[in-house]
Amino acid sequence: MLTLINIRRPNSTTPESITIENGLIKGWNLPAEGETIDGNGATVASALLELHAHLREPGQEVKEDLASGLAAAAAGGYGTVVCMPNTSPVIDDPALVRSLTLKANGLGFARLKPSAALTKGQGGQQLAELSLLKEAGAVMFTDDGRTNEDARVLRLGLEYAHSLGMVVSVHAEDASLRADGVMNEGTVSEALGLPGNPAAAEAARVARDIEIAALTGARLHIQHLSTARALDLVRDARRRGVPVTCEVCPHHLTLTDEALRGFDPIYKVAPPLRTQADADHLLEGLIDGSVDCLATDHAPHTRAEKEQDLLHAPFGIGSIELAFPLMYTRFGETLGLEKLLDLFTAGPARVMGWQVPTLEAGQPADLVLLDLETVRKVEPAAFKSKAKFTPWAGQELKGWPTLTLVAGQVAYRR
Repeated sequence: MLTLINIRRPNSTTPESITIENGLIKGWNLPAEGETIDGNGATVASALLELHAHLREPGQEVKEDLASGLAAAAAGGYGTVVCMPNTSPVIDDPALVRSLTLKANGLGFARLKPSAALTKGQGGQQLAELSLLKEAGAVMFTDDGRTNEDARVLRLGLEYAHSLGMVVSVHAEDASLRADGVMNEGTVSEALGLPGNPAAAEAARVARDIEIAALTGARLHIQHLSTARALDLVRDARRRGVPVTCEVCPHHLTLTDEALRGFDPIYKVAPPLRTQADADHLLEGLIDGSVDCLATDHAPHTRAEKEQDLLHAPFGIGSIELAFPLMYTRFGETLGLEKLLDLFTAGPARVMGWQVPTLEAGQPADLVLLDLETVRKVEPAAFKSKAKFTPWAGQELKGWPTLTLVAGQVAYRR
């Protein structure tokens, strides 16, 4: 049994305590029992849920592995992480889903819920064994890391997933329009003489995929939305009753293509950083509910890979350890604490059709304590992730997790 004392519920100034037993919340303000942890006035919330992280195992452990990635997630306040299947080999085998889950369960960090490839080898030609993958524990189907170019195959995948009650998430970019673009197509790319990726590449593919979702009635989730036009397409689809959801990443809200004027590939990400107008429009989507949740698209690489030139460096930004502090510092006042927490917890749960987490008695004790007052500099060298570099290095943020519990067990403690 564990009792957390001197903690506060969101938007409350009253110190309280919460008791945890057998992985569940036993109740509030009961007599302290078992081990006691002083929260030092931190705010308690449901542990964050991540629907989009690249943990790189199997086959790419030099970039990240389950231990480092799930430890980083716990340090970022996450209790559950959905990992992407673009590994080596691709996660399209039920045995691999089981082995990853079993290994993660023994690590004691954030909980792993693997996604599985929609098509075999993520090749986009033949559906994977979706029913067997679901039975093995896969919670989502996606070919993330690649775009689904064959509309008929995507239709079949959505229909099959719909029959299984599963979500299909998509990296919505038209590959032919994206071509060899390494950043947003616009005035900055023209000034730098770099190949651009136009906003139309995302919008065109979002429009196509929405039409296929409307045709099939299947649940479609659009990953890392980056443009104002694509968000407007999602809004219109929802008004028509299409079962489409979407996520936005912190880097598309806090950075723009202007960051690439220094030719630093640390800012190279797919889809690319867009304009300030796009970022502002996405923030409006968070405020009005058009955007369902926040996700990190945590995509670690080795430093040597990211230090190549912009044309050859891989796409990706690692951010799972600082996503909440970054969003709270930048947009806490604009969004409000409860809305921001909803985007990190209840929002992802609703996308997946999972039970919405609460702090009520009898609920799973997946909890995070957040220090909303203390300002700390971002120190990449202290990251749990193997990718110990970040665009936000040295910035002063507040809202850092101090304790993360998963099923009542300490997964991270500062």
